[in-house]
Amino acid sequence: MGERVLVKFARTDPNAKIPTKGSEFAAGWDIYSLEDTEIKFRSSVRLRTGLHVAIPEGFEGQVRARSSLGSKGLILPHSIGTIDSDYRGELFILMTWIGEGRSYLVKSGERIAQLVIAPIPEVKFSEVKIDDLGKTERGEGGFGSTGRF
Repeated sequence: MGERVLVKFARTDPNAKIPTKGSEFAAGWDIYSLEDTEIKFRSSVRLRTGLHVAIPEGFEGQVRARSSLGSKGLILPHSIGTIDSDYRGELFILMTWIGEGRSYLVKSGERIAQLVIAPIPEVKFSEVKIDDLGKTERGEGGFGSTGRF
């Protein structure tokens, strides 16, 4: 097992729920809605959590959808959200309702997303001429280039 990463958090509302893991080896921590919120069809809403987090430098927090909600039609419109290590505001979860019915009611205390803590490598960009990028078998093949689009 790797080194443990300490993520400090603060609750700004006494009803905010502490992140929990669904099982011992779950990759993500469940994040809970602070309040009842109706999400209308094809609308996006920022759901409050009442939590502020301090992601350690060198890491990011990845906010991911819960598969059980996604299968119903409650999705994260941006697929994965990023929490940078220098962000200290309230953690909001942006969700969109695309399922059956005119709206979806998120209940207070409902698990709405997962938070995965992931390392971010030190990166530096270096501008070069296009021929210096190197050749690959794929080359410039983009959307649909594998025949599966």
